[in-house]
Amino acid sequence: MPMSAAERALRQEVIDTCIKMNALGINQGTSGNASVRVSEDPADGFFITPSSIPYEEIAPEDVVTMKLDGTHSDNRRPSSEWRFHLDIMRARPDCGAIVHTHGMFATTLACLRMEIPAFHYMIAQAGGSTIRCSDYATFGTQELSDTALEALEGRKACLLANHGMIAIGPNLKKALALAVEVETLAAMYWRTLQVGKPVILPDDEIARVGEKFGTMGYGAVDAQKDAQKKVGTA
Repeated sequence: MPMSAAERALRQEVIDTCIKMNALGINQGTSGNASVRVSEDPADGFFITPSSIPYEEIAPEDVVTMKLDGTHSDNRRPSSEWRFHLDIMRARPDCGAIVHTHGMFATTLACLRMEIPAFHYMIAQAGGSTIRCSDYATFGTQELSDTALEALEGRKACLLANHGMIAIGPNLKKALALAVEVETLAAMYWRTLQVGKPVILPDDEIARVGEKFGTMGYGAVDAQKDAQKKVGTA
């Protein structure tokens, strides 16, 4: 079946997002990955980056389609981290897109098994008063997926112990923006620790900020009015 213009555009957005991750300095090589729902209908599954291909060499046809039953189509293998993309998409109807990076500062904190506390009010962008760090599990395993889901409970971002970071959003643009914000917060927190002990904002203040941002209680399904809406049409 020929690929519609909207589907091609959404597949290209997956590629462009990964290229931007590296250009922004929040990822290196092909260590990160991204996914986005095909449409508003969960049964349509999601598009995910293929495994081990330099981002600049990926064509829209190389982007892999995964169903929520774990099967995949197209002519490439999905990212080795497809399990947590699949399980997050299954568990979080509010999630339209996922960005995973190995940013320098987020990964440094993750290697120390440190969460990011509310040292700055922008922490509320991630949906709570902390950005948790998961337990460690080998990459690409179900155990990693399980611990990532736990760390993401009630949140839009988490660190993965000795690994990297995950950010989710209603679409790729917002998921990438949150990934950039988390990496920035990680860098600022790392720097404060070089000087002293930062003052942590109380939970009620983060809740107040979150209400102003509209990020707390994150769970409403986004309408996804971008290109996803038209995927499958001529």
